[in-house]
Amino acid sequence: MIGRCCLRPVETLRPLSGLEANTADMMETGAQLILKRSSLAHAGFDDYDVLCEGELVGRIYFTGDTSPRARAWLWALAYGYREDRTPTHGHEPTREAAMAAFAKTWRQQ
Repeated sequence: MIGRCCLRPVETLRPLSGLEANTADMMETGAQLILKRSSLAHAGFDDYDVLCEGELVGRIYFTGDTSPRARAWLWALAYGYREDRTPTHGHEPTREAAMAAFAKTWRQQ
């Protein structure tokens, strides 16, 4: 499954540092993207932070739209990691599809 190989879910919570990491270095080393429940998850939200080498580089969350044709999962690159990448955000029907779309944009050079 493409989503699984691109982002690895992690279910623990911990504080995250800022966005100081060098994006080019992260891409050159083939750093793995990790999906981690955000601090909003405790409030009942399906909300995930996307990490690369411990740095917050994006977010994936469920918008709550449950209609049959909904593209209810939003993914977005964090500010500071958007240069030379398009699209910078999007909507997908499943979390796995959002993970794959995020990873595809992230790996652009």
